[in-house]
Amino acid sequence: MSTTGLWAARVLHRPGWLPAAEAVALQARLAREVPWTVHRIRLFGRWVDSPRLSCWMGDAGAAYRYSGTRFEPEPWHPAIHALLPALEAACAAPFNSVLLNRYRSGAEHMGWHADDEPELGPEPVIASLSLGATRRFLLRLRAEPAIKQEWRLGHGDLLLMRGDCQRVAQHALPKMARVADERINLTFRWVGPRPSPAPRAAGPGRPPTGPPRSVG
Repeated sequence: MSTTGLWAARVLHRPGWLPAAEAVALQARLAREVPWTVHRIRLFGRWVDSPRLSCWMGDAGAAYRYSGTRFEPEPWHPAIHALLPALEAACAAPFNSVLLNRYRSGAEHMGWHADDEPELGPEPVIASLSLGATRRFLLRLRAEPAIKQEWRLGHGDLLLMRGDCQRVAQHALPKMARVADERINLTFRWVGPRPSPAPRAAGPGRPPTGPPRSVG
């Protein structure tokens, strides 16, 4: 759907950003090699299992506190590490971490929330890469929840949220009863103080600069 008007400055959808063959290879590799876990989250005052598999990954020290739990990052998976230069160039923003969510069917979902934790800064850039089954993605205004927008995120799609999006809106991935196939979603972000504008040298946990490499 169009992002004109209300969402134009806040959301950018690039269908098929990752070529189909690379998306298929990346999904299969991540499903097989990522150390997936069920995160325990605090919801309405009690601890529950999140309705999906997850993995927090990134630079050493890029710890992330979400829903009452502090997550220490797993080391970068090499296929995601190789993808970072192209992703950072496409988004005009650096990323030092990624949250991977694995939805094994349309019954697994994500409720309404915003990525507005203090360590992300006041106007975080969140890049979401979808692999696998096409799922509905919704945004609504906090002040007027009836004002919503929907996108259908398919295999290889890139969705970018930026500016004041996390401050003024919430997003969700609702259940889709007829979807039987898996979806893996990668949401890239920067945790902690922002780097200087100067190019950063490659180092432990950071990708080298240069042309993008295959992720298969």
